[in-house]
Amino acid sequence: GYVYVASVSMGANKNQLVKALKEAEEFNGPSIVIAYAPCINHGIDMSKSQEEERKAVDSGYWLLYRYNPALKAEGKNPFILDSKEPKTSVKDFVNGEKRYSSLNLTFPDKVENYRNDMEKFVIERYKKYKKMSEEI
Repeated sequence: GYVYVASVSMGANKNQLVKALKEAEEFNGPSIVIAYAPCINHGIDMSKSQEEERKAVDSGYWLLYRYNPALKAEGKNPFILDSKEPKTSVKDFVNGEKRYSSLNLTFPDKVENYRNDMEKFVIERYKKYKKMSEEI
């Protein structure tokens, strides 16, 4: 069978979240909605968790999308990328979270390469998802 899948973030795009939940509820089959939700172990001020969610999406760290198999029967692409192209640096995003900034102490000689690789990964992943969303 088919499964409805969505990746959401309330702090980044409340309208996309509501749309995904509505589609998931209406889908005739199982649905999975994956939400980005920071926690205290991320080392952030939890009173600003929605702001952190927006930063994750703006940097491309977390992508917003929906996969609705029902659209295929209508001749439409079932994969919808709701994220825009990253507009901030993922390196800046990860440096703002203690779980990642602690790598500066653990692997000081490797951390810059890790972050450069992550920046490349985020850009390439976005391009791949964008291409998938443009196909039928």
